[in-house]
Amino acid sequence: MTKIYIDKLAFIEIWDRKVLETRSYGKDKWYIPGGKRDRNESDEQALIREIKEELSVDIIAETIKHYGTFEAAAHGKPEGTFVRMTCYTAQFKGELTPSAEVEEMDWFGYSKRDDVSPVDQIIFDDLKAKNLID
Repeated sequence: MTKIYIDKLAFIEIWDRKVLETRSYGKDKWYIPGGKRDRNESDEQALIREIKEELSVDIIAETIKHYGTFEAAAHGKPEGTFVRMTCYTAQFKGELTPSAEVEEMDWFGYSKRDDVSPVDQIIFDDLKAKNLID
């Protein structure tokens, strides 16, 4: 079986030992905010653009730090489709406000792991193992 990869970037934001999750219109699972890079965009450029589009805040470029890269079966996609999620932390300016395709945002502890996409579940496991979320 040939694996098909969806290459995505994600913004890990933790507050009060919970991680920021978003839910897009028409979706049944929650996702860590982020998205796909446009042609010729660097990870940093794509992360800054996606987070501005989704959450109306400005990522401070010089604070972007690689957190980790995770892979899992893509939720709602054909068998053999996987998501490779490259995660970053960063500071930002502004107030987190859902916009564009994001219907709502919330802060999730580990107890809400079943509500998130398969790749986010792996990230939740990592955050929990590192004692960053409750």
